[in-house]
Amino acid sequence: MAGGSLFALLDDIASLLDDVSVMTKTAASKTAGVLGDDLALNAQQVSGVVAKRELPVVWSVAKGSFINKLILVPAALVISKFAPWLVTPLLMLGGLYLCYEGVEKLVHQFLHRHEKKTTEDVTVELKAPGEELDEKAKIKGAIRTDFVLSAEIIVISLGVVAKETLEKQAMTLSAIGVIMTVGVYGLVAGIVKLDDLGLYLSQRATAAAQACGRAILWFAPFLMKFLSVAGTVAMFLVGGGILTHGIDPVHHWLEHMSEGGGFVWKVIPLLLDGIFGVLAGAVVLLLMTGIAKLRGKKAAH
Repeated sequence: MAGGSLFALLDDIASLLDDVSVMTKTAASKTAGVLGDDLALNAQQVSGVVAKRELPVVWSVAKGSFINKLILVPAALVISKFAPWLVTPLLMLGGLYLCYEGVEKLVHQFLHRHEKKTTEDVTVELKAPGEELDEKAKIKGAIRTDFVLSAEIIVISLGVVAKETLEKQAMTLSAIGVIMTVGVYGLVAGIVKLDDLGLYLSQRATAAAQACGRAILWFAPFLMKFLSVAGTVAMFLVGGGILTHGIDPVHHWLEHMSEGGGFVWKVIPLLLDGIFGVLAGAVVLLLMTGIAKLRGKKAAH
């Protein structure tokens, strides 16, 4: 009798794990696009860090990402259970933040593009504290961005398991959270250390290894520059996509456009998502700037 109960329990556990495995695969396929954006954004966020600090920075952001998941998974389960209507508004706020951050990066880069020329004579001793502050800022910025993208991944995954039991929802979301975090930051760590790999291979004895090392050293800067651009573009595509999907008339219009057939008609809605993201981010930046000026005037009085 006891043996039969044990086998029945094991069978139930195996069935549960099998269901969770299938749902995890489905959720992972649906969030693959966001995963690509997450990778590009995080590789961009940690670029420019001193070589010996690259892996510690990636590890710090990865720990922050795990903490984000520990907050988001229970929150998603609670919201899904008691206030499912909150999911879309919260997701749209996150999308708006991504658009705002993207525009802020562009404006900052445009306004400060000549700063390097005026600070070349600064000594190493004076640069060191600034580098530490810049590293902390990069980590905080990367964790904030990860929070928004993680929220989108969790919400998309939640849609896959919305009709399942609470146990299956919790296990699937937890599995997605762990897989995505390990996968993204493992790849980010590999990308930022490509130059070290190239240098190592270029110093090997064999000609093939040296050629491979030189090729990697040549390719790595182009990859990092591409990821930097792709990361900023991803902010607008992801953020704009979240916003357009949350506004029914716009979403239906874009869906109708994509039914035209052909590659071009598939790309146009994506471009419109990006344009919408840029405009939304610019509006938020103007509002934030206006509020800051008003507060400054009140403080002066």
